[in-house]
Amino acid sequence: MRTLIVSDIHSNIVAFDAVLRDANARGPVDNIWSLGDMVGYGPHPNECLDTLRGFDHVSVAGNHDLGAIGAIYLGTFNEEAALACEWNGAQLTAENRAYLEDLPRVVKQGEFTLAHGSLRDPVWEYLIHEEAARASFDLLETPFLLVGHSHLPLIFEEIIAGPNSPSRVHAMGRLNHGSLIHLPKDLRLIINPGSVGQPRDRDHRAAYVMLDTDARTLTQFRVEYDMETAQKHFADAGLPPSLAERLAYGL
Repeated sequence: MRTLIVSDIHSNIVAFDAVLRDANARGPVDNIWSLGDMVGYGPHPNECLDTLRGFDHVSVAGNHDLGAIGAIYLGTFNEEAALACEWNGAQLTAENRAYLEDLPRVVKQGEFTLAHGSLRDPVWEYLIHEEAARASFDLLETPFLLVGHSHLPLIFEEIIAGPNSPSRVHAMGRLNHGSLIHLPKDLRLIINPGSVGQPRDRDHRAAYVMLDTDARTLTQFRVEYDMETAQKHFADAGLPPSLAERLAYGL
């Protein structure tokens, strides 16, 4: 079974299409797991949701998904993000609005738990430090946790020193294109695949992870996409210019 794991698509259909083409070129994709924020920032919320919904998939809600449908207060967003959420919400079809309204905050899939932010706060917490990772490990009931939200491709491990010793959390660092993770049986991991539509690790390429359950591996990939076309779509929609400009810098 090959599962495509994506996060933070953010209404960037040009990047999402590039990810799908690249993933399919590497072998058949059996299903997709989305870690939230399918909409927000970008100009194509319906196209991204319709594409995702066309696959066998599982998804959780992100803060922008909830903001776009008015389920959380937009005053907690920065001004440009709030404007983009309002714009995205106004574009949604009735079917896609209902889809976002029904999304869970946390989902379990076999050995994996899926959340957008963390298990301590599935909507808002940025899981980028060892303290936040430890808090989620304490709540984790499966071997592996997949999160998004920070747009940073990161991995943490929990190491059990012994039966009478406390576990410790180690930040294993950033995932890069081609990073191969063998899923262990003796420790637990938290993995962030990075962002499809708004990378923020100074690499403008769209990010995703492929899970091979037979080989018990996760592999991270980065994909070039038509940046100029994506940026033109942002401008044509009248979205804040900085949201398009930052695509080129991965910030």
